[in-house]
Amino acid sequence: MAQALAQEMEWIARILSGERDLFHELIRPYERAVFLTAVSVLRDATEAEDAAQEAMIKAYRGLGSFRGDAKFSTWLTTITLNEARSRLRKSAKVKVKSLDNTDQAEDYTPFLVADWREIPSETLEREELAKQIERAIEGLPPTYREVFLLRDKEEMSIEEIAEALGVKANLVKVRLFRARMMLQKQLAPYLKRELPQRRRWFSWLGGRA
Repeated sequence: MAQALAQEMEWIARILSGERDLFHELIRPYERAVFLTAVSVLRDATEAEDAAQEAMIKAYRGLGSFRGDAKFSTWLTTITLNEARSRLRKSAKVKVKSLDNTDQAEDYTPFLVADWREIPSETLEREELAKQIERAIEGLPPTYREVFLLRDKEEMSIEEIAEALGVKANLVKVRLFRARMMLQKQLAPYLKRELPQRRRWFSWLGGRA
């Protein structure tokens, strides 16, 4: 990890010194994460592609402002979220509304249940279940969908997500917990119907804190 960070800082210094083509190597490991972050907000692949491209351009133009206080990936995620949210507001397709009560969130600690990735591989591979999961994720409110994808798909830490979103870590935990509970509620009828003998799997959406 430290070696990777050192290499990134070296590349950034070289890019700022004129080796512009090196920027493609710098962002290559994060291209998928940037796109998925944009999708989590915009819910449209075409718009997400445009947002991801613009986020990369803004990252390149603003590279001189990166000081290494946070991970480069976190910094890039923040730029992507801001770009996607800006496009969402302009399109007026979805009204962004916070569903969180920050006062209550401060002292809230959700309980932990099993890792959501513990479903046996043969079940995950079932096409219908995969479709049900994607539909359920797609139906999450933007506030919760982006946190869920950043944590359980992109495997960012709670602290990294909090920094990217500009909120407290405890609030990230609350949003993540609520997202998993919403998904569990949406998927429970399907799982009960299709997997009556394996009810212990119903807790798969609990995930990590």
